[in-house]
Amino acid sequence: MDVIVAKPRGFCAGVERAIRVVELALEEHGAPVYVRKEIVHNSHVVRRLAARGAVFVDELDEVPSQAVTVLSAHGSPPSVYEEAKRRELRLIDATCPLVHKVHAEVKRYVKRGYRIILIGHAGHDEVMGTTGQAPEVTTLIEDMDDVAALEIGPDEKGIILTQTTLSQDDTKQIVTALRAKYPHLELPPSDDICYATQNRQNAVKEISPRIELLLVVGSQNSSNSARLTEVARARGTNSYLIDGPDEIDPQWLEGVQHVGVTSGASAPEDVVQSVLAYLRSRGSIVTEEIEAPEEGVVFTLPKFVR
Repeated sequence: MDVIVAKPRGFCAGVERAIRVVELALEEHGAPVYVRKEIVHNSHVVRRLAARGAVFVDELDEVPSQAVTVLSAHGSPPSVYEEAKRRELRLIDATCPLVHKVHAEVKRYVKRGYRIILIGHAGHDEVMGTTGQAPEVTTLIEDMDDVAALEIGPDEKGIILTQTTLSQDDTKQIVTALRAKYPHLELPPSDDICYATQNRQNAVKEISPRIELLLVVGSQNSSNSARLTEVARARGTNSYLIDGPDEIDPQWLEGVQHVGVTSGASAPEDVVQSVLAYLRSRGSIVTEEIEAPEEGVVFTLPKFVR
């Protein structure tokens, strides 16, 4: 087999920042440092931080009063900040700045009397954090059925916002349908889908015509990783989301001559390399890593750990 490795891949600036926040909190304050939800959606990252003393919890009522606590990269609703204040937690907010941007849009447009039409996946941590900014005026749209069911008055102002980790192709289809049904719906000045999601999807689009199979390294609960498999499948390329080489089914490789490998924005590079090592053990040759400019994005750390 010939193997083409996509680039860019792996950690985005928001993920690097969130992981570093937990590491610095552990260095400064010692274990345990509590983290609400998974800091990023990757099992390897979570296990490695847990081994260093991070304690992952679902909600803040599991955290002792006044403990050092980190909020995950996906963002949190206002009720979480209120609970942290009530429990006197030493809070460090690791929310990705691009998610904060969407939260700020919600607040800004709600003040101006807009209804929020949010495109995203129900139950995802980011979506829960965004809808929590103004639940009474936010409507979640997951698919075309939701578009058909949506009802907005002709004089009711509305803004279309999106989860940052979606497929641009699918989002465009839903936005087009929403505006065809309600032409007065507005869009924010800049796209909500993050640069890293966009760049990784573009890389998959570039290599898809040249491969028969795409392996996407990422955990099953990683939205942006799952979208990469969808981008490939939409172009007729078989694709599977794997958390590491142990999840590769050898039958996927039978009769396949050209394989692509990429990873979601929260997947560590060493896991990608372990997948490539597995493919080499089966006689494959990594023939190419596609060229792409360095993203060069760095987000400032929160003041509490800067």
